[in-house]
Amino acid sequence: MRVVDLFCGCGGLSLGFQKAGFDIIAAYDKWDAALNVYRMNFKHHAENMDLSNVSDSANTIASHEPDMIIGGPPCQDFSSAGKRNEDGGRGDLTINYAEIISQVRPKWFVMENVARITKTQKLIEAKEIFKEAGYGLSQQVLDASFCGVPQKRKRFFLIGKLREMDGFMEPFINSGMATKPMTMRDYFGDSLGIEYYYRHPRSYLRRGIFSIDEPSPTVRGVNRPMPSGYKIHANDPVQTKEGIRPLTTVERSYIQTFPRSFKFEGNKTDVEQMIGNAVPVNLAKFVATAITKYIASPHQHRFLEISYDNKELEERLAWCASDSLHDEI
Repeated sequence: MRVVDLFCGCGGLSLGFQKAGFDIIAAYDKWDAALNVYRMNFKHHAENMDLSNVSDSANTIASHEPDMIIGGPPCQDFSSAGKRNEDGGRGDLTINYAEIISQVRPKWFVMENVARITKTQKLIEAKEIFKEAGYGLSQQVLDASFCGVPQKRKRFFLIGKLREMDGFMEPFINSGMATKPMTMRDYFGDSLGIEYYYRHPRSYLRRGIFSIDEPSPTVRGVNRPMPSGYKIHANDPVQTKEGIRPLTTVERSYIQTFPRSFKFEGNKTDVEQMIGNAVPVNLAKFVATAITKYIASPHQHRFLEISYDNKELEERLAWCASDSLHDEI
């Protein structure tokens, strides 16, 4: 399946889908530092493009004839770490993404964002655009620690497929989830050479020390050292600061499940930010694998809803008759 990645960053979503067997043919972003890293690690086309210019972007993307578009529009306006301001700014990029999808109309799309987007008007508007374009929608908030990632990181995924029922992906996603969260030790064993590490809290009312026998907290776009004045928190798993250090930049990339062969380059601030912004590779692979399971299912094209009137049903059956139903990958 031919896939284009929008707002690709340094490539976590692309790499996960590639590992699941999808053919990433092009990627676009407006952040040159992340694009430089992306190009170091992938062979396909990656270009700086202003995706807020919907018409030009849609024309360029359509020229690739993608079967699927994936992407995570920047989420700062929805993030718990941001100001949560939906008026303009980056929140509009979610709408731009939906408009690009509605103009290009690939068979599939996948949109990733922070879990908080479920409480926003922007998501409602975006879903209306997708529905008007003819997509069935399946949405879920996933905790990465149940999806092959040693990190407690909740992310929203919206998967769309032309002429399909809403909720069509739920059984394929749910059946693949682990029964318990993955810890750092589960993933790394003893290879990090530490038992505890520091992760700077947003508030000193929260703990800052964590054990490798639990999932990592969410990897953010900043990585600060332990301040000399840090006071042991009641919930810290060890009651001493002796020998406790923050994770290194490369260790943080490993927690995001980037392979050791993945190359990062640039100033420390940019690299830390692109790692924190990235979709964990294994989380992307988990979602992509669920899609391949759906495609392989003999029941994928059964229409289960009976709420259509005769005209709508006739239109949907006509769509089916005009499409090849077995050319998904």
